[in-house]
Amino acid sequence: MSPPIGDSSGAAPPEPARGVVNCVAYRAGRREAVLEIEAIPAALADPELFVWLGLFEPSEALLDRVQAAFGLHELAVEDAHRAHQRPKVERYGDSLFVVLRTAHVGAAGRLELGETHVFVGERYLVTVRHGSYRSHVGLRARCETDPRGLSLGPGYVLHALFDFVVDQFFPLLEELEDQFERIEEDVFDGQSERRTTEQIYDLRSDLVQLRRAIFPLIDILQKLERYEGPLLPEPIRIYLRDVLDHVLRSHELLEGLREMAASALEAHLSLLSIAQAEDTRKLAAWAAIIAVPTMVAGLYGMNFHHMPELEWRLGYPLSVAAMALFCGILYRAFKRSGWL
Repeated sequence: MSPPIGDSSGAAPPEPARGVVNCVAYRAGRREAVLEIEAIPAALADPELFVWLGLFEPSEALLDRVQAAFGLHELAVEDAHRAHQRPKVERYGDSLFVVLRTAHVGAAGRLELGETHVFVGERYLVTVRHGSYRSHVGLRARCETDPRGLSLGPGYVLHALFDFVVDQFFPLLEELEDQFERIEEDVFDGQSERRTTEQIYDLRSDLVQLRRAIFPLIDILQKLERYEGPLLPEPIRIYLRDVLDHVLRSHELLEGLREMAASALEAHLSLLSIAQAEDTRKLAAWAAIIAVPTMVAGLYGMNFHHMPELEWRLGYPLSVAAMALFCGILYRAFKRSGWL
């Protein structure tokens, strides 16, 4: 099987309890207060505040409370609860519902996908996470170190979330590229074996999963870049354009790796077929060589009384010499033709 994908970020923090991770109100780009869900409607009544709520695999009852607090659309809430959604962006009145897929390394050392569902309104942002918690560690802290950007409101947090998710693709792609180079060395250095085939298939499986996370982001970001309204003002759309450039670059790297992995698999299978053909030719050549003494020995082993040279004293050594001569001639002929 493929070696585990490396993780340079260090040990993962312990997975939080299901439910509310954090709920904070911000004023002018700075943290104002930590809120309970019941206090959210009062905070939204203040036009200078916006609320950022983070959820991790919430229960249906908790999502119902969040829906009531923010006035979220029931279809979007249903998608956020079920998870396993394709990446997309949907507009519900003056709010947006965005689904992202995050990539991370699972417990078995293989690539796994998580999901992040984002509700964005003019003065709120709600993230619902499914899968690895590690993919969002530090996002809130990073945003809070930039009060000027955070003062732009939920649109800035949405951009930061996109940027945070996309930046994690590059280390994964680099590790997958290193993994491919190790496999490529095995293929072309004559080390190909069944394990190499398994490694290539595992690599291609990881690349397919990663493509499911990256490719839809192109369409999503293009739609958001063209979005007009107070939710995504011009400065935010410029930031999103920069994230789109990163997505396109990561997608190009991914497609290049997919093509090389497909070519490596074809080359590996071709080399295996060539090796099998060479083994078959060697077996055929040795079978032809062995057939000569077998035929002669079989002929004189039939125990007929009247056989040529049966009573001749030199019959045995000449028969052995003839067999050796013909075997030598065949061996030389097969050697010159490349069969041996």
